[in-house]
Amino acid sequence: MKTPPIVSPQEWEAARQQLLEEEKRLTRARDALAAKRRRMPWLAVEKEYGFEGPEGRVSLLDLFEGRRQLIVYRAFFEPVVYGWPDHACRGCSMVADHVGDLAHLNVRDTTLVFASRAPQPEIERVKARMGWAMPWYTITDDFDADFGVDEWHGTNAFIREGDRVFRTYFINARGDEALGSTWSYLDMTALGRQETWEDSPEGYPQTPPYEWWNWHDAYGATEPAPEWLAQTRRGPRGQPA
Repeated sequence: MKTPPIVSPQEWEAARQQLLEEEKRLTRARDALAAKRRRMPWLAVEKEYGFEGPEGRVSLLDLFEGRRQLIVYRAFFEPVVYGWPDHACRGCSMVADHVGDLAHLNVRDTTLVFASRAPQPEIERVKARMGWAMPWYTITDDFDADFGVDEWHGTNAFIREGDRVFRTYFINARGDEALGSTWSYLDMTALGRQETWEDSPEGYPQTPPYEWWNWHDAYGATEPAPEWLAQTRRGPRGQPA
């Protein structure tokens, strides 16, 4: 293997700073792209969809669990998938392994669920074996075909206004590789991270960055994050540094 040159600490730091400038430009470009997602038109979901869950049949609206936004990842786990019945698709399983504690999404009024065609007993068994805790439902109708995930994985974002549901965005193929963190999921939603530094349409819900953070078992407490934490991590115009 031909390795890069070996340099002094000063040369290494200079090279890192040069690359850091490019990384910051990429970060700002991602922010700008997320801002465009928040201005995407909404598509009304007029059709009724049904799923099977641990407690029986539920609707697409039920998957929101009362929250404003919903993210649905279509995971391949069914008899035609390699590994059945012991495993879901390898790639979808890697996605599941990357999902963190959902309390951080939930506090931003957002629910994340997985959906597959496998029956609930198989889903619950594999979840227990693999240590996964996300809600995982069984697709029972044309939901996968109607939302672009009948022959491949993909992630759909929805929002609701009362009982009306709208599709707001869709990510698939290599786009799914970037998902898994609270931030990446929020960035694909119509409301975004809901922080004051974001470029969002007027009237969108926003709170100061960092102040809403909490331990995943302590959300609901009224005490915000310490001001020193928010100050040390803010960049120009209140943006995260």
